[in-house]
Amino acid sequence: MSSMMVNLCCLVLTVVVYYLNKRIYRRWRSLLLMPLVFTPLVLIVLLLTTHISWESYIGDNHWLIWLLGPATLAFAIPVYENLGLIRRHWMSLGAGVLTAVVVAVFSSVWLARLFSLPEMVERSLAVRSITTPFALAAAKQVGGQPDLVALFVVITGVFGMAMGDFLFLHLMIKQSVAKGASLGAASHGAGTAKAYQLGPEEGVVSSLVMMLAGIITVLLAPFIRLLF
Repeated sequence: MSSMMVNLCCLVLTVVVYYLNKRIYRRWRSLLLMPLVFTPLVLIVLLLTTHISWESYIGDNHWLIWLLGPATLAFAIPVYENLGLIRRHWMSLGAGVLTAVVVAVFSSVWLARLFSLPEMVERSLAVRSITTPFALAAAKQVGGQPDLVALFVVITGVFGMAMGDFLFLHLMIKQSVAKGASLGAASHGAGTAKAYQLGPEEGVVSSLVMMLAGIITVLLAPFIRLLF
């Protein structure tokens, strides 16, 4: 089979597995069965079983990564429709986003050094708390490995989304704006999806915070590079 056919088959396989996974997840709401978790696991097993290289797999699938950009920008629509809510809380949201970015970067780098992880892992972890399109853009300036960055972003998003309800309950966080901001800042896309499940206000705030955190991190990337 030619490399072009392998690339195309991998693209079709990815879409089909994801579609089936979404149908399964609608019926059985389990953390393990989440598309962000289960689909990559299935694809990894299939690639290892069929001995398909990463280069062959990503050949045509890079278009799916490119589509993350327009998908992220689509979150701006509900934000625009709720400008009144943003105006009422702009100061607290702005301060919260900036604090979240600084804490995320410094805590990631500090923990990586505490466990004596390789410098490439440190650089990749530094931008793990923003959504994938922004993280990949920031990683180019920071010097992170794109594959590692994408992996760390997914793990961060899934973990933050899973821990959200637990933390809100035990920290007695009840305000919708606070919940949305927390999920958007800590868990980007996955957290925003969870925020919309909690309510429209939570979802709007999470969308805004996710985009602002990504933009600020990309703008600060040259300064983040100085940490290494």
